[in-house]
Amino acid sequence: MNKPHDLLARSPAIPNFSRQDNTPWSKAEWPALREGARVGVSPPHESAHLHVSGQATYTDDAPELHGTLHAALGLSSLAHGKLLGIDLARLRAQPGVVAVFSAADIPATNDCGPVVHDDPILADGTLRFVGQPVFLVVATTQTLARRAAALAREVIQTEALPAVLTAREAHAQGQYVLPPMHLTRETAPGELERAMACAPHRLQGSLSVGGQEQFYLEGQVAYAMPTENSGLRVLCSTQHPSEMQHVVAHMLGWMQHQVQVECRRMGGGFGGKESQSAQFACCAALAAHLLQKPVKLRLDRDDDFLITGRRHGFEYDYAVGFDDDGRILAYEVTLIANAGHSADLSGAVLTRAICHVDNAYWLPNVAIHGFVAKTNTQSNTAFRGFGGPQGALVTEFVLDSIARKLGHDALQVRRANFYGIGRNNHTPYGQGVTDNVISPLVDQLVQSADYAARRTAITRFNAHSPVLKKGLALTPVKFGISFNVVHLNQAGALVHIYTDGSVLVNHGGTEMGQGLNTKVAQVVAEELGLDFAAVRCTATDTHKVANTSATAASTGADLNGMAALDAARTLRQRLAAFAAEQHGGRTESVRFSGGMVHAGNTTLPFAALVQQAYLARVQLWSDGFYTTPDLHWDAKTLTGHPFYYFAYGAAVSEVLVDTLTGEWRLLRADLLHDAGRSLNPAIDIGQVEGAFIQGMGWLTTEELVWQAKTGRLLTHAPSTYKIPTANDCPPSFRTALFDNPNAQPTIHRSKAVGEPPLLLPFSVLLAIRDAISAVGDHGTDPPLRAPATPEAILDAIEAVRIQQSSTAP
Repeated sequence: MNKPHDLLARSPAIPNFSRQDNTPWSKAEWPALREGARVGVSPPHESAHLHVSGQATYTDDAPELHGTLHAALGLSSLAHGKLLGIDLARLRAQPGVVAVFSAADIPATNDCGPVVHDDPILADGTLRFVGQPVFLVVATTQTLARRAAALAREVIQTEALPAVLTAREAHAQGQYVLPPMHLTRETAPGELERAMACAPHRLQGSLSVGGQEQFYLEGQVAYAMPTENSGLRVLCSTQHPSEMQHVVAHMLGWMQHQVQVECRRMGGGFGGKESQSAQFACCAALAAHLLQKPVKLRLDRDDDFLITGRRHGFEYDYAVGFDDDGRILAYEVTLIANAGHSADLSGAVLTRAICHVDNAYWLPNVAIHGFVAKTNTQSNTAFRGFGGPQGALVTEFVLDSIARKLGHDALQVRRANFYGIGRNNHTPYGQGVTDNVISPLVDQLVQSADYAARRTAITRFNAHSPVLKKGLALTPVKFGISFNVVHLNQAGALVHIYTDGSVLVNHGGTEMGQGLNTKVAQVVAEELGLDFAAVRCTATDTHKVANTSATAASTGADLNGMAALDAARTLRQRLAAFAAEQHGGRTESVRFSGGMVHAGNTTLPFAALVQQAYLARVQLWSDGFYTTPDLHWDAKTLTGHPFYYFAYGAAVSEVLVDTLTGEWRLLRADLLHDAGRSLNPAIDIGQVEGAFIQGMGWLTTEELVWQAKTGRLLTHAPSTYKIPTANDCPPSFRTALFDNPNAQPTIHRSKAVGEPPLLLPFSVLLAIRDAISAVGDHGTDPPLRAPATPEAILDAIEAVRIQQSSTAP
């Protein structure tokens, strides 16, 4: 097996292909670069033409086999209670209904929990939340299946029990899905308490941040088809085909080789299809197995909202001691995550939140306490950032409050706390920050965004504008890259070369619109010296690459790109040896570029060499494998080296707030993000901008509301849940990539770009807070909650006015 960190050591150096203004290169400009270069440039997304023409095939678009049946789920209308029975006879008598299944029909294990086995596929004995699947209806059409399932309220017999609906309430009762987590780091024993007591200044407070619905354009869907010899083929919109294979086999009591799971592409995932697609894959597979008919289960948007979990909402309590410059001397913070009714991935989410409380700052004495509260709501799960945004946000709020208390500009206080030269650069969990570029990156952004002049102009504007107030904020990002469960940091790939010189790649990652297949194809094309069009990536398939990890934690290109590179490099070396043998020269001097092979004094098309190799019985396919090096983690002490490297970034946001209505507008956003040496600048810039807008939605408009008595989610459709639209993008939106080749030997020295930029819109929330503070004397600290809806903004404005009146002489 190749040593992972050696894979790129033998590659020729890849020059920096970024323009000085960081705009992507056009295809016409490729010849101006190194001949044959296919990384560091921006070919279009490999499926872009299919997306815009409507020809891209998603799971629900797959041609239905003859006799396909359709399934729907009957849902609980009770937040917590006993399941006494189901009138199955009435359901089976409905028009078009072929069968109805309950938990009693599951052959082996009624569980789809990804880590802790506490998540039933169908309710059995206890009802845990409004929307929990209780039974499965299978009918001849989707409409008839849904009509029968809609009788759930009438056919399910229940007995109500008290429900716990908020994380604060669960925390007060000591009701958790997992044991609490505690991490303390002190410069000397007992120093946290002493530093807090002796600090020149102290603050304490609370903060509430809501969850966020993934709102993927393609909802949850699975299509299961029986195959010969007791097998199943399952098409599923999932970020984790291998886990779908495992849970289906586990449910049926089968061996994993009996289950094949495929995913060509998803219409978005964002973490919502990492573990929670399992329930729907299991239900479709159960019906297909028991009926020996193809069965499709596709949720409508309302049911998707009601059944699935989302980003964890967090509650925070904090106390901080700091000096006259705003440097944090002691910091204690409690994180309370709303897990919902089961563990799902909450343990890993809270762990990552704890590991990101420091964000870009040195915290000499810190204690972090984490709790995963168990409530009678949907089980929350992965969402872009996976707890990192929730961990970092509270510290940004604290620094913002410190600056206001001291009368300093918040950027000045942030800079005073940055990791940097001349201080201990180890995180609270013990990993060294050895690749730190946060100071030069912020310096560059301050200059390009004209931060100082705009700060002065906004102060003048607010002094003469009694109703409309402007706010400005700059926030940084330091985000760790790798799964924080070490064994998940592995990937495999297969690369096939056909006799016409075309190449087919299969890897364990899944494509959800983020351009993973495009980047992997670029890597293979670069290694073999081919045009991008000569390489095609196929659907993710558990029968091709086995035991894959989820496409999550921003590791898709890092892991699968390296695995594909490993396979392609084996083929290149194999063909180079053959070319040297046939045409002269040394193996190491054979060059592949522009679709041609140069060996000795001979130059021939790549396809011609491949044909010769085939006739000579040279193997024209190879597997590849990669494991991320230098990772270790002690889950008991919450210490170790969980991340291979850090990605950095910063954003400046300027907002305008109407203090009479609570409405606001983002006027301008300047983003500078560290993607290392980008594989595809256009795709990466798109990821940065998309993450920024999505994160802005989480923090400002996307409010989740449960009915206080029944526990029913009220915001369960686009009519009641507001995601950002094109109109919410700022009229001045300036995005650039920071020129910073990765210090670690990642794939062509690139960096992950999926999750880290979701933290950039902290600047939007804090700019709104800055504008609200201008209602007072700027020393008043607005108690703004997130999402900062107009109601939340008006509440914060009123609180500022009350504070002002109470301190007035």
